[in-house]
Amino acid sequence: MAPALLPCVEAGPGGDADGAVVLLHGLGANGHDFEPIVPMFGLPRVRFVFPHAPSRPVTINGGMVMPAWYDILALARPGGENAEQVRASSAQVDALLDREVARGVPASRIVLAGFSQGAALALHAGTRYPAGLAGILFLSGYEVRASAREAESSPRNRATPILFCHGRYDQVVPLAGGRMAYEAHATPAREALWREFPIGHEVSEDEIGVVRDWLHARLM
Repeated sequence: MAPALLPCVEAGPGGDADGAVVLLHGLGANGHDFEPIVPMFGLPRVRFVFPHAPSRPVTINGGMVMPAWYDILALARPGGENAEQVRASSAQVDALLDREVARGVPASRIVLAGFSQGAALALHAGTRYPAGLAGILFLSGYEVRASAREAESSPRNRATPILFCHGRYDQVVPLAGGRMAYEAHATPAREALWREFPIGHEVSEDEIGVVRDWLHARLM
């Protein structure tokens, strides 16, 4: 049985879209987090979909209940994520991508994106999605379930372009975690780009400009 669709915030054309960006927020945030920057991307024919993560207890935050794609036992460390919840959330992301296809946007015109914990999930789900995507956008993230990468990766997304962006002074998700994810996915077959910025665990105007240009190259 397919998972229930997550509630989402949407921005973009009121009617048919000729592309889509599905962007997953970070831990403790919600789908409204990146909604205000949509006009800065200059993509009027692209639908932006911002799902809300379900609320659940998060171990590294003392068991506090908050929006989270999965429980975190230790941040950016092998096995520090709840693998079962990662797989369940990936299935929910797949359902959102399937809905975009059903609404007339081919997978080749969809970018899956995320910030922080959302970036970890976007990388996990995007590289395993059965149809080839336009790209994967990875902002201030890290890789989860890395040991299953080779066995589970989709042949259709082994060459999918990925843009990795990270703050040089990030004290939440260390730069090394993002860099490790980049190096694991920067294969000869894939256009993987690494960009770092003089910021912390956040998104800057310069970074938005780099993301805009990368999205234009894939969805304009």
